[in-house]
Amino acid sequence: MQEPYIHPLQAIVPPLIEWYQKNRIEWPFRKDPTPYHVWLSEIMLQQTRIEAALPYYERFLTQLPTVEALAAVEDDKLMKLWQGLGYYSRARNLKKAAIQICEQYGGVLPKDVTLLKKLPGIGDYTAGAISSIAYGCPEPAVDGNVLRVIMRLTACSDDIMLPAVRTRVADTLRSFYPSGKDASLFTEGLMELGEVVCIPNGEARCSLCPIRGHCEAFRRGETDRYPVRSSKKERRIEKKTILLLKNSDRYAIIRRPEKGLLAGLWEFPSLDGHLTADDIGAWCKEKGLAPQNAIPCGKAKHIFSHVEWHMIGYQIDCASENADYVWADTEIIRSEYALPTAFRFYVALLD
Repeated sequence: MQEPYIHPLQAIVPPLIEWYQKNRIEWPFRKDPTPYHVWLSEIMLQQTRIEAALPYYERFLTQLPTVEALAAVEDDKLMKLWQGLGYYSRARNLKKAAIQICEQYGGVLPKDVTLLKKLPGIGDYTAGAISSIAYGCPEPAVDGNVLRVIMRLTACSDDIMLPAVRTRVADTLRSFYPSGKDASLFTEGLMELGEVVCIPNGEARCSLCPIRGHCEAFRRGETDRYPVRSSKKERRIEKKTILLLKNSDRYAIIRRPEKGLLAGLWEFPSLDGHLTADDIGAWCKEKGLAPQNAIPCGKAKHIFSHVEWHMIGYQIDCASENADYVWADTEIIRSEYALPTAFRFYVALLD
């Protein structure tokens, strides 16, 4: 008698859960997976390696242990806590969502993915992670790691950069998703498998994979063919001249506009293009800064998702200050103001 057909995505649930329970890495955010902890960790881990995010996660929770504390925090303190993680809109959306959670849900994140996705900064993936990991709901959380596992498992050649493909994978997974504690274990198991076994760079570690017996790409010997990903659009290059304006022991900084790249954060004054010392001297005179010199202080590059900044810098000793800027000494700038990682090279030059 022929055994009934079991879909591969249904067949992998028990072995993957068993493997995860035996091999899971005990990251701090897994020890107490409350909705707040899951939400914060998932937002931090977007575009950031786990090892790099952990100190921020622990420091953040020490300062802001509850949703209520996050909702009430001053913006400058929030940005300082986030400084170095990049993608600062994530932090701003965390606070906006926290305020909404306090006003509408009594400080507790809802478990329904439809309600979660109405909160700022929470999309399909994060909503699925919170719902399944913290609440045990049968909801998938499909990120790049999960997509890679599923596309190899099914030997699917669809372009994973297409939103429709991600949606279809999530809908298919949902048909076989477990509930309760197993939902949490399955979600984290899929993520972990993609992080440490079914890896993105280098050869997949199929000998360690608990579900290779169900994997079509492994059966064909074609794991390196999946997933299929269309090429990204080339980043735009912007040239900038960074100015370290110094008066006595104080440097000038200015807050960026409230909208756009690095919105609302602090930076050194800058000018578009790569300017000469003469250009900068003339600009400083127009600003009433009484420049004494303009000394080159090095080049730096910073890569964002869609743009690259190619920077050159000058330090300018000024005999007077301009009220358009905040002037502060090095210790205050480093301890109280959130300057993005893009300016790390120039922050290190402050004396």
